[in-house]
Amino acid sequence: MKEYKIITAAAVLAFAAVMAFGTFLSRGKKSSAEETRSLAEFPKADFQTMYNGDFSKQMNDHFTDHFPLRSKWMSIETKLRSALGESISDGVYIGSERLLDCGFSERVPDPTAADRLNAFVSGYDGTAYLAVIPSSSGVYDDELPYYLLGDTEGQQINRLYDSLSGGIRKIDAYNILKMLKDNYIYYRSDTKWTSYGAYCVYRTVIQKLGFQPITYDKYTIRHVADNFRGDLYNRTLYTGVRSDLLDIYEYPDGSQILTCMSVDKDGHTEECSFYDMDMLETEDMYRMYLGENVPVLEIETDVNNQRKLLVIKDSYADCFIPFLTQHFSRITVVSPEDMEGVLSDYVDVSDYEQTLMLFGIENIGNTDFFSGISK
Repeated sequence: MKEYKIITAAAVLAFAAVMAFGTFLSRGKKSSAEETRSLAEFPKADFQTMYNGDFSKQMNDHFTDHFPLRSKWMSIETKLRSALGESISDGVYIGSERLLDCGFSERVPDPTAADRLNAFVSGYDGTAYLAVIPSSSGVYDDELPYYLLGDTEGQQINRLYDSLSGGIRKIDAYNILKMLKDNYIYYRSDTKWTSYGAYCVYRTVIQKLGFQPITYDKYTIRHVADNFRGDLYNRTLYTGVRSDLLDIYEYPDGSQILTCMSVDKDGHTEECSFYDMDMLETEDMYRMYLGENVPVLEIETDVNNQRKLLVIKDSYADCFIPFLTQHFSRITVVSPEDMEGVLSDYVDVSDYEQTLMLFGIENIGNTDFFSGISK
């Protein structure tokens, strides 16, 4: 009996030593490719952090992030929870067909959002359009447990729309997508829509902008990846849901892109790829659409109509913008999340007769996003 206790104690100590050594070796790792996020750095000890308890919290965060084989443990834990009937992991609902964000009904809208948007159109001589895009949780909320439900995303969007002035033309993407929910319009492991979901809304948006949409049968659809896993996978590392397709819609008989130029935060301009295929070899495959995040993207096409469009967007618009290239000779794409300063630091809005604001509902509470939308 005594020998058994000694062997058990030695095994526990050896396991703890191996884990501690593994954690020490991983200290130099700055980010997690699987989770696409930065890892907690080793904390610096000083009197203030030791006194208020921040040091112990930061130390715990560091140890948790740098635990050996952390990604494998996370994946195993999520699978075990699912097998035991626990359907929620890290705020993500694990369904049989898809992953859904559980916190969608608890969003707090930015109280300045309406004022910022109204301020944008105040004195703007052109026409402004707004399309707020629901997440997968908003469209497939009937798949979530009833106790998670609160305000629908449709209600959240309508509250914002109702507080806007008549100078903004509101586009109802929510009901379009809700009616088409039986189609492949959202990724199974990401909150965002697929290219087909974007196309379904494009048909309405482009008519509002004064054009007839390109019919679906005119496109050649190229599947460039079949192993995409999105932001909800990154939070759970759950592989029990099928991976997704990334598609490019090509119109062989349509207009072509002549140039695509990116503008960084310092104002430096560089030619870039409209589709960055190198991103398909990374953990952030969705960045294939429009490439790396930049404050401004200038797209010039061979459409001979001298029509210019300003697009204010977040990542939801990245797979949407390709459809717009068939209708405008020039498209300026602005990302408030990547700007330093405000919109007028980068573009002169008076140069554009039309402005399309298209972003996901997740940004409805993002003060930084709306603070950048001003002239």
